[in-house]
Amino acid sequence: MKSALEQFFSIAQHQTSIQKEILAGVTTFITMAYIIFVNPQMMAQSGMDYGAIFVGTCLAAAFACLFMGLYANWPVGLAPGMGLNAFFTYTVVGEMGYTWQVALGAVFIAGILFFIMSITSLRRWMLESIPINLRIAMGAGVGLFIGFIGLKNGGIIVANGATFLSLGDFTNPSTLLAGLGFLLISILSIRKIPGAIIIGILIVTLISALLSLVKFEGVFALPPDVIPVLMQLDILGALDVAMISVIMSFLFVNLFDTAGTLFGVATRANLVQETGDIKDLDKALKVDSSSSVFGSFLGCAPVTSYVESSAGIEGGGRTGLTAVVVGILFLLATFLSPLAAAVPAYATAGALIYVAILMLSGMESLNWEDQSELLPALIMIVMIPLTFSIANGIALGFLAYVSIKVFVGEISRISLGAWFLTLIFVAKFIFL
Repeated sequence: MKSALEQFFSIAQHQTSIQKEILAGVTTFITMAYIIFVNPQMMAQSGMDYGAIFVGTCLAAAFACLFMGLYANWPVGLAPGMGLNAFFTYTVVGEMGYTWQVALGAVFIAGILFFIMSITSLRRWMLESIPINLRIAMGAGVGLFIGFIGLKNGGIIVANGATFLSLGDFTNPSTLLAGLGFLLISILSIRKIPGAIIIGILIVTLISALLSLVKFEGVFALPPDVIPVLMQLDILGALDVAMISVIMSFLFVNLFDTAGTLFGVATRANLVQETGDIKDLDKALKVDSSSSVFGSFLGCAPVTSYVESSAGIEGGGRTGLTAVVVGILFLLATFLSPLAAAVPAYATAGALIYVAILMLSGMESLNWEDQSELLPALIMIVMIPLTFSIANGIALGFLAYVSIKVFVGEISRISLGAWFLTLIFVAKFIFL
């Protein structure tokens, strides 16, 4: 068995060992495990069955990780993406009024388009045609969107009729615990404690149980039934013209997030060859895109590669065996439904805020010298949370970019891809 694993995953060639790979897989899972608590809470607000989406989250992540390990031989963990799950619930279902079944149909279509791009030259063309500042702005804007939701769920910010928003009441135990959760996660992360996010969530949940704020009914149980969300996507409903901007948002946010994550992870895992090419990058992209399609069958927002995989890579993970271990642990996590059900929304609020702040780090790579490049990016970053819509924020960023470039005499610098997306967003505002 050991010999077969070493041969299949090319353990010696990657200068690692089975023990290192297993430890790396456990490390990556611990850093990603918060998604099994956060994603079901968020998706359930769209009307989906909580228990079913909990199992769906675990199964979608397990499939994607196993596929990544066995097919691409990359040490990368995958799971439903943060940000796009918020877009799914609060914008597509909450603001636009579509059913969650139609929203899943949009996820499926975006996944198919992503897969087509992954096996053709369209991927390279699109990645190169979108201005780098706007690519960075998408990630940062989504980060602010997640942070806004975390602050709201934790009661740290509340609605105010006079000023729209104001500070929440910290004499409320749940608000205080939400703030404590964020501080715990931040301190543990700064001290480089593995699994800081999941530890913070569990500590806040434990305190809540001790204060009788939540009902605790154990840790393990047989997995809930996934049938309420299984194969419930409405593809025909998602073919509505008004869904074009939604599908584009799912597609491009996932595309750029995946590309950035895989490029960064490849460097850390020594997958960049002497020629500069990344080994089996096409396989990794195929896994990522097809996982989003499969995830839609299980009721999940787009499945994507997790930057938290770098934790396992730093621990020695170099091959797909790391991802396989992560996938197995996600399968075992399906038996943790009682624990997941006990986690209150304010316990995950700190995790959302922390993840949001990390996503803002890309802003340091913005081109701050050229205002015609900078201003559209800042508009996108600000307007995604302020319009409470990833799609509208991205649209306003592209419209600003093209308009500014045209009127400052730099029309020749507008790529065909930027023109294409801008026309789609113009049509959205005029006709939809």
